Amino acid sequence: MPNAPLLHLLTEDIGAAQRLLQLIEDELQALEARDLERLQSLLDAKLPLLQQMENNGRQRSQLLQQAGVSSDRQGLAELAAQAGVSSDRQGLAELAALGSVNADTLARSDELGELLEQCKQANLRNGRVIRSNQHATGRLLDILRGQETPSLYDRRGSATQGNRQRPLSQA
Repeated sequence: MPNAPLLHLLTEDIGAAQRLLQLIEDELQALEARDLERLQSLLDAKLPLLQQMENNGRQRSQLLQQAGVSSDRQGLAELAAQAGVSSDRQGLAELAALGSVNADTLARSDELGELLEQCKQANLRNGRVIRSNQHATGRLLDILRGQETPSLYDRRGSATQGNRQRPLSQA
């Protein structure tokens, strides 16, 4: 019965997901401050966590497939139910211990799913901030190059002419 390894992998991934969520929140602060060095260090810290979670996910899928169930939450629930049926032949103490491992495994799986959803939402939010910053920076560069003119007026009150393009060094 692969419940103990599954529970261990889930517990490891919960810790990694919590750390990843914190790094994503820190990333938002660095994005707002436009601190590129900190963003790089956060990315460097995120990569090993993502790799660990990917490897553990593959191992969990293999364990579930070896047990003959699908590699999703439904397969995990089926495995827990199968363990409950097969453990009826075991002693009462073993049954209680096995049942708690199965309940813990399902609870940990749900907890991991919730954490991953939080990471996804926070990551999407950070992506919107990045795209917004890219757009604003691009617009400022276009203004500096003379490719796009802001709505400015000269001293006579007429709109400024910005049709001439100039290199950034002459802006």
